[in-house]
Amino acid sequence: MHMSASALPVRLSDYAAPDWRVSSVEMEVDLDIASSRIRTRLTVHGDGQRPLRLDGEDLELLELKLDGETLDKDRYRQHDDALEVDGVRDGSVVETLVRVKPAENTKLEGLYLSGSSEAGFLLTQCEAEGFRRITFFPDRPDVLATYTVTLRANRARFPVLLAGGNPDGAGELEDGRHWARFVDPHPKPSYLFALVAGRLEKISRDYRTADGRDVTLNLWAEADAIDQCGYAMDALERSMRWDEETYGRNYDLDVFHVVATHDFNMGAMENKGLNIFNAKYLLATPDMSTDSEYQHVEAVVAHEYFHNWSGNRVTCRDWFQLSLKEGLTVFREQSFSADMNSPSIKRIEDVSLLRRAQFTEDAGPLAHPVRPSEYREINNFYTATVYEKGSELVRMIAGRLGAERFRKGMDLYFDRHDGEAATIEDFLAALGEANRMDLTPYLAWYGQAGTPRLRALGEYDASQRRYTLTLHQRTPATPGQPHKHPVPIPVRMALFDRGGHMLPLHLRDEEGVPSRECVLELDGAEKQFVFENVPEAPIPSLLRGFSAPVVLEHDYVPEDLATLLRADPDGFNRWAAGQQLSGRAFDAMLGGETSSAALQAWCDALCGLFEDADIDPALLAELLMPTSEIELAERIEQDVDPEAVHAARESLLDHLARRIGGERLEDRYDALQSVASDDLDPVSQAHRRLKKTILRLLFCVRPDAALRRAEALLAQTGNMTDRLLALHTLLQGPHADAAAAAFRERHHTQPLAMDKWFAVQAQIPGTETLQRVETLLDDSAFTLRNPNRVNALLGSFSRANPTGFHRADGAGYRFLTAKLAEIDALNPQVAARLANAFNGWRRLEPVRREAAHEALASLASEHALSRDLADIVQRALEG
Repeated sequence: MHMSASALPVRLSDYAAPDWRVSSVEMEVDLDIASSRIRTRLTVHGDGQRPLRLDGEDLELLELKLDGETLDKDRYRQHDDALEVDGVRDGSVVETLVRVKPAENTKLEGLYLSGSSEAGFLLTQCEAEGFRRITFFPDRPDVLATYTVTLRANRARFPVLLAGGNPDGAGELEDGRHWARFVDPHPKPSYLFALVAGRLEKISRDYRTADGRDVTLNLWAEADAIDQCGYAMDALERSMRWDEETYGRNYDLDVFHVVATHDFNMGAMENKGLNIFNAKYLLATPDMSTDSEYQHVEAVVAHEYFHNWSGNRVTCRDWFQLSLKEGLTVFREQSFSADMNSPSIKRIEDVSLLRRAQFTEDAGPLAHPVRPSEYREINNFYTATVYEKGSELVRMIAGRLGAERFRKGMDLYFDRHDGEAATIEDFLAALGEANRMDLTPYLAWYGQAGTPRLRALGEYDASQRRYTLTLHQRTPATPGQPHKHPVPIPVRMALFDRGGHMLPLHLRDEEGVPSRECVLELDGAEKQFVFENVPEAPIPSLLRGFSAPVVLEHDYVPEDLATLLRADPDGFNRWAAGQQLSGRAFDAMLGGETSSAALQAWCDALCGLFEDADIDPALLAELLMPTSEIELAERIEQDVDPEAVHAARESLLDHLARRIGGERLEDRYDALQSVASDDLDPVSQAHRRLKKTILRLLFCVRPDAALRRAEALLAQTGNMTDRLLALHTLLQGPHADAAAAAFRERHHTQPLAMDKWFAVQAQIPGTETLQRVETLLDDSAFTLRNPNRVNALLGSFSRANPTGFHRADGAGYRFLTAKLAEIDALNPQVAARLANAFNGWRRLEPVRREAAHEALASLASEHALSRDLADIVQRALEG
């Protein structure tokens, strides 16, 4: 078996404070694409009882000094991943000189080249463990130090030199070289180190913080992209102002740099004072970016800025606490986006992502807790569980406390742990102490994998006018955790009468004025809640706003769900009711029942809403779409047939489209198109969103009419949202290749638009798409070296095209594993993330299950895999 042995597991229970700490770091970096030299001086502190151990990978050690003395080789030991130095004392200065080769670094960790040798630029990525690929250092997040960084390079080749912190001088050197120095006065972990050097242009703006600091904001990009940074600059200002107003947090340096690159493994990185962004989350123009991409730019800019406090000023003690910074910051980002846009639509989008990505992760062999107890490769835990589920846990606690008390707790958390490396216990303790509450029961959520099932049973006693709601929870077993414990589940709820009106809630043993909404907390396996003075058998609206990340199980009759879909003022719960109805209709459809009560109720309710002039068009667009194929597949416990799932969902769409009627769909589409605008205002975006849904439905019943409109749209529109909608529709028609060629011709010089071109073709449903994807691999614009391009084509195919990837003959699986081996040799992180497409293979029907297993086993046995990919493959096979 050739699969590389995974590293020994790192366990949370084994955590120990570092033997040596570093108070200050001085770095002198002589930059060159082929060979860069880094001199580092560390002032270290410890009791001297153990040798100083510094992490280091792929470094050529040129010199080592201790307190000014050059050390002979018998005074230190160099391993593949570390340097051990004897004789170090408290307060010693350890100096290393190393050489690295940025142009050869295809892993995109440490110091590497973005773009070509002739035109690209140098930059760094250090989270989680990339700093050890730049210099020798105790590369762990609980070693915080101040940094002084001096960069030197050829001015003509690298006119721009940037590092984290405040600028502290610049000047000329001999031979056409120049230098620049930066000082960061705030202690930070090594994963937040960053530098950038190259030919870049900038846009700048002055900003004054709420506490009176004048800050220069600089957004940097290559010359052909700098004019696409204006929207991101506006988003940055909005983010800074929101954080000041909502959390009282101000920026703390004199300058804030943001840099765009097309070669980046992650979405963006919050390096202190020098954020580095994947260009897809920073650049935006109407001709190149969709409405959703504009929102993603705004959200990611906010996310990285918010990290300045939730991640930088207060960082995580160890990587097991990763969600302390990521889950918390996702929550802050989502709250900001909700305030900037539609709260209901934002909540629907966030929960949809959670269900598609995290619930499926929880249900497969790669399931893990928000705070895992061990890991072999930390890069593989930047997951939907850590980010999205972690955010939901913060939201759940914030909802339990209320906005005012949550802010009070956050103030205490930031003030108490400023400049420290904290834990999730520290976070809950601060929130609890500020409000005199014990929040330790919520720790169970962080240590337990799996998605709880919340079972609700309602009983109405007409003679007593009493409604009893019984809540019960259970969590299915996950790998390594066969037995689950109850977790606290806050359930925000309301009761409705049969006419769709909210009822006043008289909860037994509670005094005060009755409300129309309340939060019930299930703090054990089962609990009953009794409501008095209920005039009729009510319809419960449960988990309003999705108050906890659970799967709700309740024996609603279809008419009750239809009532909530029509009348619930909570936009999210209207959508959730529709999703439940479409799920019930899907179950019946899959079982051969083509005309179920659920299908009838769903279609009737939506037909009524289709004619409602008062409903938000963006919300209507979401209500008209049934549950996604990925989520529908999760309703099937075993023997999932992706083609059958796809066919049943298509049948749902067909029934709804026929129920609404082709003429009404055409009229509504044409009315929306007649007032179409390329603007980014909420009304224009809502109209485009609804137009997309209507064209999708129209294609079901009048495909020729849909294709004619798509052709006209492609020719007329000036915005990417509509252009991509037109292309997606035309790719299902007889002139697919011509439409694809026209799009490519228009956008072949725009990398982000070309990513969309690859992705939309990879997502065409059907078994024939594999051949198209294989052909696209030979397109001159495709490269395995660029993460965005790989994810656009291979990621879209394997994760967003169930019928294409899960071919019964196993060809999709063999294709992907062959590509994984190639990518792994270049960039293990990208390969490992792609391999997550196999997470649900054990639940497939037997033929596909065996084919997937054979492909994974072959990958493991025939190739020497990186630690990143080997970890994913091993867990997938053993889970």
